[in-house]
Amino acid sequence: MASPELAAGDGSYDFHLRSLSAASRDSAAAADPASDPNLLESVRRVCEMCKEAKGASDEMVARAFPVMSKLFQRCAAAPTQSVASSGVLLLTILQFFLDFGEAVLHDADGSLRTFFRTCLSREFADPIVAERTLEFLIANKTKIPSSFPTLIPQFFPLLLKLIASNGERLERKFSEVLPLMMSAGSFLPLFLSLMDLPMLVVALEKVERSSGTLIGSSIATIQKSAAPEMLLALMDEAYTGSAIEDAIGNAGSDDSGPLDLADPMFLDLLKDENDGIAAKHWTSPTISSTLQAAVNSPQSDRLKQSLKMAPRFLTLYFATALRDVNDSLLCALIPVVMSRYAAMFPDKVYSFEVRKRLSDFILAAFQRSPDIIALLKTELALHLCWAIGEHGAGGKNRKDVARELFENLELLLYENLATSRLGLSQDTGFDPMGASSRKSSQARLLCFVVTAIAKLATFHNELLPRARVSLAKVARSRTSDRRVWQRACDYLGLLNEPAICLSVLGPSTAQGNGPGIVNWSEGGTKMVAHIPFYLLAEQKGAPIHDFSFDDLVPME
Repeated sequence: MASPELAAGDGSYDFHLRSLSAASRDSAAAADPASDPNLLESVRRVCEMCKEAKGASDEMVARAFPVMSKLFQRCAAAPTQSVASSGVLLLTILQFFLDFGEAVLHDADGSLRTFFRTCLSREFADPIVAERTLEFLIANKTKIPSSFPTLIPQFFPLLLKLIASNGERLERKFSEVLPLMMSAGSFLPLFLSLMDLPMLVVALEKVERSSGTLIGSSIATIQKSAAPEMLLALMDEAYTGSAIEDAIGNAGSDDSGPLDLADPMFLDLLKDENDGIAAKHWTSPTISSTLQAAVNSPQSDRLKQSLKMAPRFLTLYFATALRDVNDSLLCALIPVVMSRYAAMFPDKVYSFEVRKRLSDFILAAFQRSPDIIALLKTELALHLCWAIGEHGAGGKNRKDVARELFENLELLLYENLATSRLGLSQDTGFDPMGASSRKSSQARLLCFVVTAIAKLATFHNELLPRARVSLAKVARSRTSDRRVWQRACDYLGLLNEPAICLSVLGPSTAQGNGPGIVNWSEGGTKMVAHIPFYLLAEQKGAPIHDFSFDDLVPME
């Protein structure tokens, strides 16, 4: 005999199943299947009845699965202009797939990825969908990583967009999901994305100002929508002679300008899926102007919240890494951490908090695995050389310190030059790969040493004669690596042009204004002409002009 819940009636299993079946077949509701408020309740009741039923559970699941599957596909394929949000409905159906997938031999991996790509990519800024998504991941934090281990690490950029849009309200739930995002393929990109969380907020707000609300259409759709406007602008320029407004130029002074859709910085920040590639956007030509606009304008509530959340997320990330990650991944992370000391959102409190966490992590990593120091000795030496040259050995008042460090750099340079003349070792034929690796590592170290020597001499002029001698020895050496030789020649040329040398090799901070000082953050909006960039190996051969830089910039 059928149970009372299976019998006909307004609250019965059959009633709810017929309602779902009708909705999955109704062509009139195809454009917006989630608009029926009773649909979600019917899905929930069917799921509950399947769980509560004992003897008839398998039969009920087998009858419900085709209807659920068809309804899921229809909701996922609904047009982006749908008025009602389908996120909560899809999550409820996904829970049914996870709970009863084994009974009907259904692999939920494709359905989960469909949800992220077609629904969450459009509704990550919806506060209800965002919260339900995190609750769904938390409720299945054991089942999803074990059955679908690559799912959450693949879509961590989309989840970061979710927390960037919704702020501290969801910080606690997001923190429970954050460790699930870490895998071998996402470990390094996740660190970089957490570092750039404030920049992600800036990018999302720029999209919002340019294209309207973030809810209802994916970033990819927004990017494609600007193509006709650009085409019309090009046609207008061709036929009327009017100039196209410079979006990059406006970005530095007016942050409300249109989004530069071709800029790799925004394309990398706004991606939905992890591509496994370390972020490159800090070298983007518009990064400085975008950051400057964000710093000079009042901070939004979302940006303020991201500046507070990011250090806390980094603390959780590092704690998880020190507990669960092997030495090889830690070894790969430490150089990336060092490279980000000077590349982060320019907020004083944020920079202080983040740098403190980076330093604490490196010390904790060395304490956990001392062998890392031996593996990273060359990398540590490279970063130390960079820091000495970049910051002028501590400042203009540190003359004695600068001279001692300069002498150490000289000694390191001469010892390595002598080693290269001896051929590094006598067993290169026995271990060609090892010898090649050592030679490449030595050349990389010498490049850093040569750069540090040139920077120290630029900052402390009393070291200039010794720097010229050191660089000249490298330039005259026939056995030094081609890259080291080229760099030494370039720096010798720059040292003969004091004005441009101070701009290129001078310290990044506290250098003031003067002849030849160029604010490179304004490079996207200002033109600098007739600078002999052949000195930087941009152009081979003699200069194309017959004047000196001193003719343009008076020495007095």
